[in-house]
Amino acid sequence: MERRVFVANLAGVVAAGIIGRRLWAESAHWARAPTAITVWKSSTCACCAKWVEHIEANGFKPSIHSEEEMEQLKDKLGVPTGVRSCHTARLDGYLIEGHVPASDIRRLLAERPKVAGLAVPEMPSHTPGMAPPGAEPGNFDVLSFQSDGSTRTFARH
Repeated sequence: MERRVFVANLAGVVAAGIIGRRLWAESAHWARAPTAITVWKSSTCACCAKWVEHIEANGFKPSIHSEEEMEQLKDKLGVPTGVRSCHTARLDGYLIEGHVPASDIRRLLAERPKVAGLAVPEMPSHTPGMAPPGAEPGNFDVLSFQSDGSTRTFARH
């Protein structure tokens, strides 16, 4: 009888450990602090504000700077002319230009490629912040870019 009690207790301890570990991992995931990102945008741009809402809803904590001289700022930050859009962001040494989905920013941070940043050039109509209400973003490419202006497709949506 003692052996059965010992084995039952041992099984209970092992099960509690496994369950506890899973609960701890899940709570650590949800307790993760939002990722800081600096965003420069025009104070009057509604689509930029919607993109900021998109990244906030996806675990980023933006520090917003109103900037009316965006071209000069982009020159200063080193955003190549061919990838420019309406707003610019920076985090962890990367530039984010335009309506880049939060999921692609997360992938960039996870993979850490040797690029200057990600961009959705111009302002495609079905990107986060530009998509009509109720429409899913899609039918656009996210480019990775180098400081010299060279680009590669990073993601297709």
